[in-house]
Amino acid sequence: MFGEALLLPVSAAKPNLKLDAATLSRVEDTLKAVGITADAVALEGASIKARFGSTDVQLKAKDAIQKALNPNANDPSYVVALNLLSRSPAWLTALHASPMYLGLDLRGGVHFMLQVDMQAARPSGRNP
Repeated sequence: MFGEALLLPVSAAKPNLKLDAATLSRVEDTLKAVGITADAVALEGASIKARFGSTDVQLKAKDAIQKALNPNANDPSYVVALNLLSRSPAWLTALHASPMYLGLDLRGGVHFMLQVDMQAARPSGRNP
């Protein structure tokens, strides 16, 4: 009934890193630099959570934040993920009413692509 908001949580990938106001400022500056306006950006607990109005904006923001916070893609310091957040009002949550989550079959499913290494799969010495 209330739907979900598009969420982009940023968390530390290494135990020695802590998210703070400086990291929050880097995320906000990165979004400004690429011309993205988030519905909200806040430091909540151990993560920074940015909310967006459309999937396209969420994806563009993820790419920009990931490049800004992880200059070395082979050794990332931060995890930037795609997620959804319930828009249930606070009064409903206070009553311990939880949202009903839809399974993948009701959300449009999942697409898996399988790649097979045919050379490794063939027994040696045999040709097709």
